Amino acid sequence: MATPLVIAGIPARNLALYHRIRFSVGDPAALVEENRPGGVHRTLILRDIEIDRARRHARAEAIHGPADFAPAGGLSGDRETATAEALAECLVRRGIVRVRADRTFGLSYHHALASRGIAVEYDADLGVAERRVKDAAEIEHLRHAQRITEEVMERACRLIATATADRHGELHAEGAPLTSERVQAAIDRWLLDRGFDNPGSIVAGGPAGSDCHEHGHGVLRSGEPTIVDIFPRCKASLYWGDCTRTVVHGEAPPLLQRMHAAVVEAKRLAIAAVQAGVTGEAVHRAALEAIHRHGFASGPRPADAPAEWVGMVHGTGHGIGLEVHEPPLLDMKGPTLLAGDALTVEPGLYGAAIGGVRIEDLVIVTESGCENLNRLPERLEWR
Repeated sequence: MATPLVIAGIPARNLALYHRIRFSVGDPAALVEENRPGGVHRTLILRDIEIDRARRHARAEAIHGPADFAPAGGLSGDRETATAEALAECLVRRGIVRVRADRTFGLSYHHALASRGIAVEYDADLGVAERRVKDAAEIEHLRHAQRITEEVMERACRLIATATADRHGELHAEGAPLTSERVQAAIDRWLLDRGFDNPGSIVAGGPAGSDCHEHGHGVLRSGEPTIVDIFPRCKASLYWGDCTRTVVHGEAPPLLQRMHAAVVEAKRLAIAAVQAGVTGEAVHRAALEAIHRHGFASGPRPADAPAEWVGMVHGTGHGIGLEVHEPPLLDMKGPTLLAGDALTVEPGLYGAAIGGVRIEDLVIVTESGCENLNRLPERLEWR
């Protein structure tokens, strides 16, 4: 019989546990999953005031409070310690002497089990494939999150594209300078109105955009690229959207047009390469093929690179779901893709003098290809 598994933590933060039970709570909880003759049996231990709600909504066959598994010496007054003690007592009563635990299993739980003579096997892959393969409900959550992300993205890009440029090329809107910070604040408000949390969008204009994770600062300027990367989380479903577009106010210079053409083709080839059974590395290489064919570099910027150096300095994408960054990676050594993987595909080019261009879509992997959840155009002009 398979070794039972245990997962423990706060479901609102431990997303491996949340994914297993699909029930969010802000207090410690522990799950025991056993293979029994009738199938998988899950026992969930959590705070007593959450038991009734958990019985209605959690994916578990048995729901208990810590007091149901109080050891002979009683439970600690600390909630996490008490939950760990109850988990250990539950296992002892069932005669379980060995369990498997995932990469999120905390030392407080490990200590409680070890003190009762229960061996814990670390399984680095436990739950990873299950998280990667999205079910129909998860795909709908992602579809909704991406739809709202795109809606806000279009508003942000149009705000920049329709601003007024002064004689110095600085952008203004509604009588005040249009800064990265103003656009970021507008994105925050639009997302809040739609029931989304936003950890901080990227609105990086001009040379600031040459750093792919620079969030942006200061006044935006005409004729320069502005990378807008929005990655919000739906408060109701806890699933993330993630979309990037690049906008230019006014006319894009020739180099920027070349960069944009290369990134568009790289994204197209990468998406065309996506399907179950291919590797994340193969998808990344498809993107690099276009980047190199257009005459641009890839890999880290060399220390002695000339000012005009332009290259793709990151992987082609990553998994997304309950976390904005999760397996698999579309990069060198990226693993074999699975049907149901949700991926961002986001090639980009960056130059210290001109800034950056990045375009990002979200796709769902299928056996024969993928479904692109994005509908927004890829253009630089957003008037």
